[in-house]
Amino acid sequence: MNSMTRRQLFFHGTVGLALRAAEPKKRPNVLFFAVDDLRPELGCYGVAGIKSPNIDRLAKRGMVFERAYCQQAVCSPSRTSLMTGARPDSTTVWDLVTHFRKAMPEVVTLTQHFKQNGYFVQGMGKIFHPGYDDERSWSVPWQTPKAPTYAKVKGPDEKDEDKPKQKDGPAYEAGEVADDFYKDGQVANLAVKTLQGLKGKSEPFFLAVGFAKPHLPFVSPKKYWDLYDAAKIPMAANPYRPKGAPEFALTNSGELRNYPGMPAEGAIPPELARKLKHGYYAAVSYTDAQIGKVLDELDRQGLAENTVIVLWGDHGWKLGEHGEWCKHSNVENDTNAPLLMSAPGMKAAGKHSRALVEFVDIYPTLADLAGLPLPAHLEGTSFKPLLDNPGRAWKPAAFSQYPRGQKLMGYSMRTDRYRFTVWVGRNDHSRIEAVELYDQQTDPQENTNIAKQQPKLVGELMEQWRAGWQGVKKGMG
Repeated sequence: MNSMTRRQLFFHGTVGLALRAAEPKKRPNVLFFAVDDLRPELGCYGVAGIKSPNIDRLAKRGMVFERAYCQQAVCSPSRTSLMTGARPDSTTVWDLVTHFRKAMPEVVTLTQHFKQNGYFVQGMGKIFHPGYDDERSWSVPWQTPKAPTYAKVKGPDEKDEDKPKQKDGPAYEAGEVADDFYKDGQVANLAVKTLQGLKGKSEPFFLAVGFAKPHLPFVSPKKYWDLYDAAKIPMAANPYRPKGAPEFALTNSGELRNYPGMPAEGAIPPELARKLKHGYYAAVSYTDAQIGKVLDELDRQGLAENTVIVLWGDHGWKLGEHGEWCKHSNVENDTNAPLLMSAPGMKAAGKHSRALVEFVDIYPTLADLAGLPLPAHLEGTSFKPLLDNPGRAWKPAAFSQYPRGQKLMGYSMRTDRYRFTVWVGRNDHSRIEAVELYDQQTDPQENTNIAKQQPKLVGELMEQWRAGWQGVKKGMG
């Protein structure tokens, strides 16, 4: 042989193989989609008629979590909880004005944790609550494009008597405009451009992309409205309050009533309700199309194979159920939200999981998938094992909460079969004001509070509720 003997070739080849085997596995990128007010009204959740082809194709490459629960059904507390991995009582964010660093000044957020472990982290669109961003969480400054809210200056339902309303435009709009006229279209364009620049980076990336729709107002380009025949959109089957529930369990749809053309009190008229739901569906399809653009670019850049993709809606939303609109409660419609995840090498791609998972679990799961250490402050559990075995034994309960003014806090526990909600004094948890119990097996719409009829069951669930999420985490090891 010329310059090497067979023995030398064998030696060098064996060493080369050993060195390659010893090389650390390339850490996965993370593409993180946040969608505002998105309820699990999607094709991949079995809802016929909704047009969500891009989220549905993400479901085919990942996993759909059918029973994922936010910790509080309103924007800032939910997003804060997810991004810190801590529950509202730890962050003390129960409203839209408190910043989490007031109570937890040194907490390491999800994206900050990735940044500190060698990731390039960039965020755009709605991730934290608007106006309450956190500069420590990003490698480069967070940004969101500026765009008009409406294509029209004045909506067709706005009348002179509506002028005192807090909002400066209608609750819905079908704009004769391109996708990138509105902010979400511009966010999608920015994400596409960003992905093009991320491909060549030596470090892995964490790209957080937040979409504002289908949050009110329900504005989107007209072509997304045209996807639907309004007459065929099903309306809420239970437009009435739950029997036996305390009056304070629900609100008065105040977020919607702030818009011109909305009645200040009473039921939303049927035709208006249909128009609103049509607008919500159109906004969902509009955001779905923007997600599709980003997924297409991820594939085009050859990045999909080594990227964890997660998509979540920050909480659920009522579309006339219980005679209400919007969120702001502990009912299933508000606390149950979409969660999809795709990870390289997962064994159960394309499957659904009925396991009870919580949004505080997203932080430890992503860190686990990236091989990062788990910070000690985390109050959730990594659900990475479910990505390989979605039917395995898992959490016995998920926990949410919602305050009513300064006097009451409603703590809600979702078990496999029941939703159990205890209303207590905010400053005295021993003072119980009301209890709600709904049997998801016989009453999945939560139309009848059976707490008074089931005292033995209430006692058993009360004991489990008192052990709380700490008891669940301890029981899981």
